[in-house]
Amino acid sequence: MYYQRIISIPVCIILCCAFLILGCGEEAEDEVPAEQPEATETVKDISFSFISALPHDTTSFTEGLFYHNGALYESTGAPQDMPSTRSLFGIVDLKTGKIDVKAELDKKIYFGEGIALLGDKIYQLTYTTRKGFIYDASSFRKIGEFTFPSREGWGMTTDSINLIMSDGTSTLTYLDPATLAVKRTLQVTDERGDVRYLNELEYIRGYIYANKYGTNIICKIDPATGKVVGRLDLSRLASEASARYPASLEMNGIAYDAASDKVFVTGKMWPYIFTISIPH
Repeated sequence: MYYQRIISIPVCIILCCAFLILGCGEEAEDEVPAEQPEATETVKDISFSFISALPHDTTSFTEGLFYHNGALYESTGAPQDMPSTRSLFGIVDLKTGKIDVKAELDKKIYFGEGIALLGDKIYQLTYTTRKGFIYDASSFRKIGEFTFPSREGWGMTTDSINLIMSDGTSTLTYLDPATLAVKRTLQVTDERGDVRYLNELEYIRGYIYANKYGTNIICKIDPATGKVVGRLDLSRLASEASARYPASLEMNGIAYDAASDKVFVTGKMWPYIFTISIPH
């Protein structure tokens, strides 16, 4: 607590100060008031409808998901302290949750991350080696490698023209599929500023949907502006997963089936892959 000392001040000094204050007040009336910052529109919550719960392998440390020609593809990583995990990708058996492995990385060297299909190729990121791999989409034979400038590789998707990758920051990077050179970067923001920890990605009806690492939130991003225009809270599904399998980790994995207009979502070592529908 602070204490104030009372000091006697001559009356004349008090009167002079009063006139000075009045004079300053008159001049302030002519000043132009400072502009107030514009209010940022609150991001809207997105509702969803539950469709089904499909089995998922609880040894799958999910890093990527996409749906193509009636098949769900999944890529996984392999933390060194989890010996049962593998860095691979393949097609998920929706009756058992097991992955029919199409390609596998040496887990002592590479940590598998996001995948995307564009044209007749599948592209795969790795975590900290700044290296990606290219596979023939029919034979799954490795046909190339590439490097990327981001310090880390996280999620990947495509808008049918570009490859779009995340790196755990608030920046999404567009890659030219022909040269794998950077075409542009997109800074993602919401009403609070930069949105960090963007993880697995999926392009749905003209928007980028991104898991936010460490949360049960999926952000809907306008690719023209980088603005988050909606949030999908899947805490209820995460709770169902952990209730069934307490070792379930963070939510990660989004895939879209355009033919049936449904979305697949899962998480690292979840016992379920959920299908849901979201509004247009």
